[in-house]
Amino acid sequence: MERRTYSAKSSDVTHNWFVVDAEGKTLGRLASVIAATLRGKNKPVYTPHVDTGDFVIVLNAGKVKVTGNKETQKFYYSHSNYPGGLKKTSLKDLRERHPDRIIENAVKGMLPRNALGKQQLKKLKIFEGAVHPHGAQNPATLELDDTASR
Repeated sequence: MERRTYSAKSSDVTHNWFVVDAEGKTLGRLASVIAATLRGKNKPVYTPHVDTGDFVIVLNAGKVKVTGNKETQKFYYSHSNYPGGLKKTSLKDLRERHPDRIIENAVKGMLPRNALGKQQLKKLKIFEGAVHPHGAQNPATLELDDTASR
């Protein structure tokens, strides 16, 4: 019997490590490339229900750029589930306090909202500076399109 569709098993998948410098890159374009790499969509063995993705290290998270007036007009919302518990934080305030969460929120919104998405998000390592502790994994540079750095 001929097998036509290949379905990857989690034991057969090798997870590579990639590093990307976010300095001067546009937030949404960068996040879409990172999300696709975390999901494994750049591999020929991509299977939607198996974690075939790779690890991604993001450096200089605070130096990512946004277009237009998003620096002051984009807000992140959270709620404590109590009456009047809505919190609103602008992108500018988030960049000052927790610059890594800007990229984390953008990538998280592009991943599936289930257990597999949570597992894939754990493979994202974000650092504010240009130094990271994952040198032993010998990460390769993640190639971005020319349009990703407009």
